[in-house]
Amino acid sequence: MAGQWSLSADARVLGIESSCDETAAAVVQADGRVCSNVVASQNEFHEHFGGVVPEIASRRHTEVITAVVANALANAEVQPADISLIAVTRGPGLIGSLVVGVAAAKAYALAWGLPMVGVNHVEAHLAAALLHAPSQPAPAAEIFPTLCLIVSGGHTDLLLRSGPGQSELLGCTRDDAAGEALDKAARLLGLGFPGGPALERAAERGSREAIVFPRPQLPPHEFSFAGLKSALAREVKERGVLGEDEVADLAAGFQEAVVQTLWNALERAAAEHRPQQIVVAGGVAANRRLREVLAQGCGGLGLRLAVPPPVFCTDNAAMVALAGAQAFESCGPDSMDFDVFSALP
Repeated sequence: MAGQWSLSADARVLGIESSCDETAAAVVQADGRVCSNVVASQNEFHEHFGGVVPEIASRRHTEVITAVVANALANAEVQPADISLIAVTRGPGLIGSLVVGVAAAKAYALAWGLPMVGVNHVEAHLAAALLHAPSQPAPAAEIFPTLCLIVSGGHTDLLLRSGPGQSELLGCTRDDAAGEALDKAARLLGLGFPGGPALERAAERGSREAIVFPRPQLPPHEFSFAGLKSALAREVKERGVLGEDEVADLAAGFQEAVVQTLWNALERAAAEHRPQQIVVAGGVAANRRLREVLAQGCGGLGLRLAVPPPVFCTDNAAMVALAGAQAFESCGPDSMDFDVFSALP
């Protein structure tokens, strides 16, 4: 029954994340204080292919997950007996990668006699805004209504939170996610992997006004980035061999189109729903230009803006641990037979 489960503020939760190509583990207190946060990147294994290869990702998770968990416990200076709950990402994500993380979490839960919860990756990104270092406050406050944008390589979702655990999906992308579009644009421009950060670096050398890309015209709260990617592909084809300045201008113009599309959707939703706070999370929320536009826009509207530090924007286990604590206090532990899922229902 909801409400019968509780954790003390200093109860420690072990989080495990393996939804894509980062193997991560963290120890977080139930109040959001981060005790440790370990992430093992796989960039060197996927760079040659220009994107994540699912089979390689799941194999690498298998190779390093026990060491990553051990490092998270050591960095937090805790033993298994100090852990109150295990939380693990159950989806959405790559099935093979998710299976490794969930299998490991179940093994630890059984071996240590602990309850566990399976966490929705999107909800975990929302929880990231409530994480904080011991000496710092959390970026977000528990105030409602809060308008939330999850923007990453797999998601561009706009949600309205009217209360704790009460989220309404207002809209999402019809095709590519924003992060996916940035990654594909980087590939078209020959900027390397991972694409999003590479495109951002190139854009800093270019002019946002030199090449203006179209903004998609869609119903309110919906997104589409496939047409924008096609527009870039046409530009690249028509120009032939690109010089460094052209690449920088194309990167800057493309990034600006993505950023302004995201802000325009947030601005429309804010006018309709009148939130007290805007939370933006997910890997793309680490983008400096997006953070600049968000700060300017929210300042102009008099809205509180909450964006996690960049380290908690990309996939990590600290956000999974905190989301797990929230889920446990709402609904209690999951049974040990829960399965993973690749996409949101």
